[in-house]
Amino acid sequence: MEQHIATIRRAIRDIPNFPKPGIVFKDITPLLADGKLFARTIDMLAERYRSQRVDTVLGIESRGFIIGAALAYKLGAGFSLVRKPGKLPFDTHSASYELEYGKDSLEIHIDAISNSARVVIADDLIATGGTAAATAELVSRLGGTVVECAFLIELSFLKGREKLKPHGVFSILQYDSE
Repeated sequence: MEQHIATIRRAIRDIPNFPKPGIVFKDITPLLADGKLFARTIDMLAERYRSQRVDTVLGIESRGFIIGAALAYKLGAGFSLVRKPGKLPFDTHSASYELEYGKDSLEIHIDAISNSARVVIADDLIATGGTAAATAELVSRLGGTVVECAFLIELSFLKGREKLKPHGVFSILQYDSE
């Protein structure tokens, strides 16, 4: 397991000053390009949830679509999207979250999950936790239960998991600093 985690860590590329100065972007595209490594990574996530009843995996725009869809397939669960406003074609619910300067929001179709569905929220990375917390709010609004929030990468120094309490957080890789 430790060897797989080390291999995954080496596949993550740091891009300094992207998308703006002072940010170190964690680029997962080299991981996605390596089919065997990507499969092992999804297998690691799926193994965590295999013994739990998961009805739906929610992928958060946009890299969460990749992680979430693959995870849903492995679990035999449904997959639904959480997107930026105006991107979904049907009736939606919306939840807002704080940004460094201002607010943003996410939307989900009103029928994306069934009442009492057990849901895993999936994304590539958790930083401050705002988007995942807004997604958890949407799950609750639709009558679902968050099983856990699953990420490839956690920037633990930003304390995003604190914003997600009482929901559990699982991440394969943790970074204690940029």
